[in-house]
Amino acid sequence: MSSKKLIIFLVIAAVLIIGLLIATSFLGKHKSEVDLSKKVKPITLTYWRTTDSPGDVSDIINSFHQRYSHISIAVRQIKPEEYERALLEAWAEDRGPDIFSIPLTMLGKYQSKIYPLPSYAVLEVGRKYVTQGLKEETKITLDKISLPNLRQLKETYIDAVSSNIISPDGKIYGFPLALDTLVMYYNRDLLNNAGIAEVPQTWQEFVEEIYRLTILDREGNFVQSGANLGGVDNISHLTDTVALLMMQNGTQMFSNGKASFNQPLAEDPSYFPGVEAVRFYTDFSRQGKETYTWNEAMPKDIEAFISGKLAFYFGWASERQKIRQLAPKLNFDSAPVPQIADTLRPVNIANYNLEVVSFKTKYPDESWAFLMEMTKPEVIKSYLAKTKYPTVHRSLINWQLEDYDLSPFVNGVLTAKVWYTGKNYSLVEEAFKEMIRDVILGRRETILDAINFCVQKVNLTL
Repeated sequence: MSSKKLIIFLVIAAVLIIGLLIATSFLGKHKSEVDLSKKVKPITLTYWRTTDSPGDVSDIINSFHQRYSHISIAVRQIKPEEYERALLEAWAEDRGPDIFSIPLTMLGKYQSKIYPLPSYAVLEVGRKYVTQGLKEETKITLDKISLPNLRQLKETYIDAVSSNIISPDGKIYGFPLALDTLVMYYNRDLLNNAGIAEVPQTWQEFVEEIYRLTILDREGNFVQSGANLGGVDNISHLTDTVALLMMQNGTQMFSNGKASFNQPLAEDPSYFPGVEAVRFYTDFSRQGKETYTWNEAMPKDIEAFISGKLAFYFGWASERQKIRQLAPKLNFDSAPVPQIADTLRPVNIANYNLEVVSFKTKYPDESWAFLMEMTKPEVIKSYLAKTKYPTVHRSLINWQLEDYDLSPFVNGVLTAKVWYTGKNYSLVEEAFKEMIRDVILGRRETILDAINFCVQKVNLTL
C-alpha cells in the first residue's frame, strides 16, 4: 500500500473512531439521563398506622416531600381493633401498604411479611434540584443514604431498642418513633385527702400508702380503691405489670430461648422470685390482707381512675392524652413505677411500635429512605413534641427531661426492658390471666404449679 493510500485509510479510520466515540458518549449520556429519570418517576407510598393521628407525622412527611418532590406519602389511620384484619385482607388480595406500623410484640408473628433493611451499604434515591445562576435548570441526582451498622444503632438507640430490632440472622426489620413505658398515674386529690404528701418510690412505701387510700362501705364494697393490682379481667395491663414485678424481683424471664420465670435464683436455689412476685400481686385482691384493694366486682381500672375512685393506675405513658380527653377535670399526675428498696438495678417495662416496610411494596428503597429520614433524632423531635411520647434516642433524653409532663416517663427509658418478643402475645396474655386466676381461686396446689402451667403455654408461642 502506497503512503498516500495509507494516509487516506488512517484519516477515514480516525473519523470513524471519533464518530463512534461521539455516538457512544451521546448514547451513554442519554441512557444515563433515561435511567436517572426513572429514579424520579412520581410515586405514592401508602403508610398504615393505628396510633396517634395523621397530623402528628405531617411535618415529617412534608419535609421529606420537599426534598423528594416525586415521592408522596399517603397516611391511612385504622382503628386498632380492625388493623390486623385489614392487613391480612389486603395481603390476601395482593395489595396493602408500602409501610406499616406494628407493636414489637407482633414482630415475630409478621416477620415474613416485612421487607428488611437492605444488606447493601447505601440506598440510592433519585432527587430533583434546581441549579442556581443566570439560567435555572432542573437536574437529577442520586442521593446515597448510608445504612447504619450495629455500633451506630447502639450509640443511637437506648438498649430496649438496639437489642431487639436486630434479628438473630442480623437483619433489621424496622425502627421505632418513640417508646412506651409503664408509669404510675395518681389522683392528686385522693392522695391529698389521705394526707399523703409524697408519691411512693419503693414498693414498701407503696404498700404503706395503699391501706390509707382504700375505703370500703359497711357491706365490704369498695368506695375507693388504692391501686389496680390483684385483679384479672378488669386490669388493663395485667401481663406487663406481673412481668415487671417478676423482673424487679430478679426473675430471668427467658433462658436459652425458653420461658424461665418459674426457675429459682441461680445463687439461691431455694428462692423463686417469680413465685414471690405473683404472691405480691395477688395479695392486693385477698380479703384480710392489709393490701386488699381490688376485686373482680370493680369496674375496668381505667374507668375507675377517670371517675376518681382509684388512687394509683399503672398504665402506659401513651395513655396520658386519653386520660386527659376522657376526664379533663381530673387532677392527676404521673410518676415512675416503684422499685424494690435499695435496689442498684431499677427495672421498667418497655414497649413500642416498629415502622416497617411491607414485603409487597414495589418501592423498597424509597420506603426505607423515608423511614431512615423519619427516625433521625433531629427530624423526630416534631413528632415527639406533638405526641408527648418518651424518646428512643439517647441524644434526646436530656431535652425531654426538661418537659414537666414527660420527665416521669423519660426517667425510666434507659432501664426499660422488653421482656417478650415471641410470635403470639395475645396467647401470652391469656396464659398470664389464667395463672393469676388459678392463684386467686386456689385451682392449683401451689403458686409455682400455676406458674409452671403458664410457662408451658408461653413456650408454645416462641
